[in-house]
Amino acid sequence: MRKISPLLFVIFLLISSCISQKKYLELEDLQRNTKSLLDSATIKLNTCNEEKEAALANLSSIQDQVRFLKSNNQDLINNIGNLTTLSQKGAENLEKSLESMKEKDLRIQNMQEAVTKKDSVTLALVTSLKGVLGNLSDDDIEINVEKGVVYVSISDKLLFNSGSYTVTQRAKEVLGKVAKVVNDKPDIEFMVEGHTDNVPIKIDGIDDNWDLSVKRATSVIRILQNDFEVKPERMTAAGRSYYVPLYENDSPSNRAKNRRTRIVVLPKLDQFYDLIEQGMGN
Repeated sequence: MRKISPLLFVIFLLISSCISQKKYLELEDLQRNTKSLLDSATIKLNTCNEEKEAALANLSSIQDQVRFLKSNNQDLINNIGNLTTLSQKGAENLEKSLESMKEKDLRIQNMQEAVTKKDSVTLALVTSLKGVLGNLSDDDIEINVEKGVVYVSISDKLLFNSGSYTVTQRAKEVLGKVAKVVNDKPDIEFMVEGHTDNVPIKIDGIDDNWDLSVKRATSVIRILQNDFEVKPERMTAAGRSYYVPLYENDSPSNRAKNRRTRIVVLPKLDQFYDLIEQGMGN
C-alpha cells in the first residue's frame, strides 16, 4: 500500500475544513432567515388573531344592534297599529261629538224659535192692551212685561171706594176693555191679585187686609165672568195683603200706590213646551 504524504493529508484536512465551515455558514444564514420568517409569521398571526377578535366583537355588537332595531321596529309597528286604532276611535268619537253638537244646536235653535213665538204673543197682548187702555192716566193703570210675563196694574182709586171691595161703574168700563182683549186670546190664562197698604182695616164684614185683598180680587173676577163672559176656568183670584208693596208704606202717596189690583197673564208652560217639542219633531 502506498503511503499518503503528510503534506497531502494536511491539504485534505484544510479543504475538508473549508467546506464544512461554508456549509455551516449557509445553514446559519438559513436558520436566521427561517427564524425571521417565523417571527414575521408569528407577528402576522397575532395581528390576525387580534383583528379576528375585534371583528367578532364588532359582529356581536352589530348583532345586538340588529336585534334592538328589530325589537324597536316591531314596537313601532305595534304602536302604529295602536295609533291607527286610536285614530279610528278618535274619528268615531269626534263624529259622535259633532252629531251631539248638531243635535244640541238644533235644540237650542228650536227653543229660541219657541221663545220668539212666545215673545211675539206677549208683544201682541201688550200692544192690544195698550191700544184699548191708552186713554187712561199712567197713575190709574200701568202695563209692563217682566221676565216674559205681562202685568196690568190698576189703581185702587179707579176700581174701589176706600175700604170697599165693590167695583165702581167707571172701573167696569176699564174691565170691559180688558175683557175684550183676553176674550180675543182664548189660550191665555191670568190671575187677579189684590194688594193693600199696611193700614189695619176696621170695617164690618172685613176681617183684615188679607180678607180685603182677596175680596177685591174675587170682585174683579166676578165682573169679568158675569158682565163680560170671560170663562172662569181661565182666571185665578189671589190676595197679597200688604206684603208685596211697590213702595215703602211711609207716606199717604206711597200707600195709595201700593193699593192696587194687578192682572197677571200666566205663561202657559205646557204650550211653550209643545212649541219646543214640535220644533224637535221637525
